[in-house]
Amino acid sequence: MNTAPDPTISTAIAAADQTKAAATPRITLLSHGFSIDHPDPELGEQLMANALGVADREAMHGIIRQLVKASVSGESPDEVNLSFMISMVKSIKPRDSIEAMLVAQMVSVHVMAMRCAHHLANADDLAQHDSAARALGRLARTFPAQIEALNRYRSHGEPAITVQNVSVGDGGKAIVGNVTPGGTRRHERSHRKHRPDAGEPALRRQNPLRRLVPLTGGARQKALPHAWRRTGLRRAEGKPERAQARPVHQACDRGAKADSGVVG
Repeated sequence: MNTAPDPTISTAIAAADQTKAAATPRITLLSHGFSIDHPDPELGEQLMANALGVADREAMHGIIRQLVKASVSGESPDEVNLSFMISMVKSIKPRDSIEAMLVAQMVSVHVMAMRCAHHLANADDLAQHDSAARALGRLARTFPAQIEALNRYRSHGEPAITVQNVSVGDGGKAIVGNVTPGGTRRHERSHRKHRPDAGEPALRRQNPLRRLVPLTGGARQKALPHAWRRTGLRRAEGKPERAQARPVHQACDRGAKADSGVVG
């Protein structure tokens, strides 16, 4: 008894074949180099270039050759290490050649750090232990710096800003970004100061009448002595020069009487 083929099964098989064809191909190591394992060589190279984030065939082959050399375990390249490194590069998703080179360095540093950790765990003497520990420490510090460099490059040097639960009432305004306390006021002051239409600042003038400002306690303030008023007289008498203090309010009264024509 013959049964009709199930269309659902046929569709699933076709989708699986398409997914397998679109997946990143594996790299097969050869004695003279490597090859891309894919039924369609041209499509396989394009898929590998997309996974590595490069634009052409030459850049793709260059990145793969560098990863092959970094995957060496012992004296020969390790195909398992290479597959792992390519998978990590694909998961980070480099978007251009700069990110592709940086991500390849990150993956290589991680593999070497794990190799140093293995040597540290199997060190036979103190010299090997210290050497592996120093190398592991340097690589462990390099990896976070590479992550920071990648994030800074992707954000064009600007820190990422996350906004959560912002509520602005009627007539209000919200600012999203780096805000410096007092920065706007300082900017406004400098703007007002250097405005071309602000004109020249007013000059302070002298007080010709020398009027007094009353103090809080009610006492009247006296003027400082003028050293030049009696200089000529004391020089003629051969006496030491000494200024005579005269209250300012008396001078003000005399000036006011002279202005009014009253002789006191």
